[in-house]
Amino acid sequence: MKVARLHGVGDLRVRDEQPPHQAAGRSLVRVQAIGLCGSDLHWFSEGSIGDASMQRPLVLGHEFSGRVEGGELDGRLVAVDPSIPCRRCPTCAAGLRHLCPDVVFAGHGEQDGGLQELVSWPTSLLHPLPESMNAEEGALLEPLGVALHALDLGHVRAGDRAAVVGCGPIGLLLLQLLLASGSASVLAVDPLPHRRALARDLGAQVVLAPEELLEAGAPWSGQDAAVDVSFEVAGTDQAVHVALQAVRPGGRVVLVGIPEGDQTSFQASLARRKGLSILMSRRMGEVYPRAIRLAQGGAVDLGQIVSHRFGLAEAAAALETAVSRRGHKVLVIA
Repeated sequence: MKVARLHGVGDLRVRDEQPPHQAAGRSLVRVQAIGLCGSDLHWFSEGSIGDASMQRPLVLGHEFSGRVEGGELDGRLVAVDPSIPCRRCPTCAAGLRHLCPDVVFAGHGEQDGGLQELVSWPTSLLHPLPESMNAEEGALLEPLGVALHALDLGHVRAGDRAAVVGCGPIGLLLLQLLLASGSASVLAVDPLPHRRALARDLGAQVVLAPEELLEAGAPWSGQDAAVDVSFEVAGTDQAVHVALQAVRPGGRVVLVGIPEGDQTSFQASLARRKGLSILMSRRMGEVYPRAIRLAQGGAVDLGQIVSHRFGLAEAAAALETAVSRRGHKVLVIA
């Protein structure tokens, strides 16, 4: 079978490898669609993410779907939950499996991900899709789940004003979730014109470049103009600063983006004087059923955020396109 394996920074090779074997409690999934995430781009561009670095050649890709071959789900199109928790530790017992210290995650560390033709995965972590959904939408359920988890952390109420700072794929999905949840208005901030344009098309009432908000200064610090909840979805210190600047005193800021290296910094005096609650978002909890219902019901348009599609043999070009940020979501079709 064909496998796209990362051997070092920018060194992705597509080769033939032996297919996985059927194992107890697992299903074989013929991969059909893989979304490229910001974390994949960290691996491709830096050979690391946060405090984790490559230990061996790695198959990237944790946003993927496919059709099951054999077993109880034979023939079903499924979305693959990429996170395998230990389910034994106190964190898992508390319902926080996304924070499990022993979690195994697709396309990370020692666990190969979805950029290959066939994957063996725990059957319990496969989510059958309704007939109205296709493989591309199934692959996009993972980033939708990340956005949904961030929304939960923000405790957004109907009528709240919100800001999304960083309008990449997860930011655009979060924007749609905010509008579907009854936010009175959504401010979208991004330095790239094409991302601002899509944010406006998806319903953001105010769309700004970061410098436009920062140059406005005081109006975005006051009670009348500032938002109630701000989501940073870019992974840069500037984005964090914009998110803090946009939110009202006493508001909440949810940090979703993953920075280069392993450091995030912000202006402490700004956060302290506003008395802000700052929350860190990591992956997602048990949100796949909700994500499927939202996508199936049309509350979120998954397809509109897709700008590029590549074949598995073109995986390196797909990653380079995603790194360039010329478009929006990049998919690999296996």
